[in-house]
Amino acid sequence: MRVISLVPSATELLCAVGGEDTLVGRSHECDWPPSITDRPSLTRARTGLGTPAEIDSEVADAMTRNESLYELDADLIRQLQPDVILTQDLCDVCSIDLDSVRSLAASMPNTPEIVSLNPGCMEDVFDDLLRVGSATDLEAAARTALAQFRERWWHAQDYVNAYIDGPQVAVIEWTDPLYVAGHWTPDLVLAAGGRHDLNQSGAVSRRIEPEDLLEVMPERLVICPCGRTLEETARDAQAMKETSWWPLLPAVQDSQVMIVDGNAMFSRPGPRLINAMEWLTSWFQQRTALHPRDFPAASFS
Repeated sequence: MRVISLVPSATELLCAVGGEDTLVGRSHECDWPPSITDRPSLTRARTGLGTPAEIDSEVADAMTRNESLYELDADLIRQLQPDVILTQDLCDVCSIDLDSVRSLAASMPNTPEIVSLNPGCMEDVFDDLLRVGSATDLEAAARTALAQFRERWWHAQDYVNAYIDGPQVAVIEWTDPLYVAGHWTPDLVLAAGGRHDLNQSGAVSRRIEPEDLLEVMPERLVICPCGRTLEETARDAQAMKETSWWPLLPAVQDSQVMIVDGNAMFSRPGPRLINAMEWLTSWFQQRTALHPRDFPAASFS
C-alpha cells in the first residue's frame, strides 16, 4: 500500500490508524506527527505571508480570479505511484482543489483511489477515521483508535454538569476581518460545557462584525486563527487589543482570553481535536487534571 496525503488532517488520521509506514508523499503543510516530515512535499502555496488583512485580501483576489491557492507537483506524484490519494473537498483555502486531484489521478496508468474528506461536524471526523482505515486496509486498527478517542471524549464530558448553563464562548478563527469558527468547533465547545451562540455545529466559519461579539458578550474568548502559529496569533491578538471594542468584552474584563495554535489544535479535523476538547473542558470546568500535556495555548491580556 502506497498512500499520498494532500491535507494535514488526513495525514494525522492515517498515522492514528497505524498507517504511517504507508505514507510516501505529503502536502507542504503536513507536519504532524514530526516523523513524517522526511516524506517528499508535493504541494506549494501561492499565497504569501503578511498581516491577517493582507492574507485575506490575497486569498479573496485569487478566489475572484478562480485561481488555485496551491501548486501540485504532478510529476513527482506520478513517480511515487500511489495506490490511494487522501485529499479534501471542504475548503479551497485549506488544500489543493479536488478537481485537480481527480484530473491528475485519471492521467495515471494505474488510477489511484481518491478518498476525499469533507467533515462538517465532530461525528464526521470520527467517520473519516474509519474511512481512512478502510481505504488503507487498516479497518481493525481504525476501529480501535476510534474507541480510544470516544473514550477520551466521554471521560472529559463526565466533568460537565449538563444542568448548568456554561460560559458563553467565542472562538475566533481569523482576526482581520473577524471570522468565528464553525464546522466541528461548536461541538468541542458544547461538549466541554460552554455555549457558542455565534455559530452552530456543521455551519461554515462565518465573518462577523465587532457588534456581533458585543451582542453575545462572550465570557470566554479563544483566538486561534487558521494557519497561524502561536507567535503569529499573539501578534494578531495584540492588534485586536488596540480596538475600541476590545475592553467592552466580559472575557477581556475577567482575563478569560486565550490564544491557541489553531493550526495544530482547532483547524485540522483530525485526532488532536480530542486534545482541544479536553483543554476546553479543563478550562471551563476548572479541572487541571484534564489539561493535555504541552497544549499550545497561553493566556492573553
